Amino acid sequence: MLETTVMSPRPRNLRTVFDPPRFKGYTPFGFCPNPGEPVRLLMEEYTAIKLCDYELMTQSQAAKVMGISRPTFTRLYESARRKIAEALAEARPLETDRGHAFFNHDWHHCRDCNVFFNTPGPGFSDEQCPVCHSHQTVPVTESQEP
Repeated sequence: MLETTVMSPRPRNLRTVFDPPRFKGYTPFGFCPNPGEPVRLLMEEYTAIKLCDYELMTQSQAAKVMGISRPTFTRLYESARRKIAEALAEARPLETDRGHAFFNHDWHHCRDCNVFFNTPGPGFSDEQCPVCHSHQTVPVTESQEP
């Protein structure tokens, strides 16, 4: 009897995002009777587009900035381009989604539970710890590493 081994993919690494988008999404302008489901653009995909197409970096340079391999960056970049094209061609809304990214700035430290955090997510503010919900948080300075 043959034994089969089920292999699961390795977990995704977090991708570094330095400047999150200043928008939550875009919607088609003009007559659009039924726009359909929004296309979700992950923040790491947004960052890939911004680094290559706006800041004019090569894919290798952008991959280093994001802390990922060049092949992984290429997949992110291609996915972002396809999603943007899909939203434009089908007149569908485009929304940003946090995805598998973390923001490499604005770190905070909770004095009550001693956790460091930077993007607590929806429903939390920088003044509230996402772990213990304490309001005893302080910004982390450059001299303090998370």
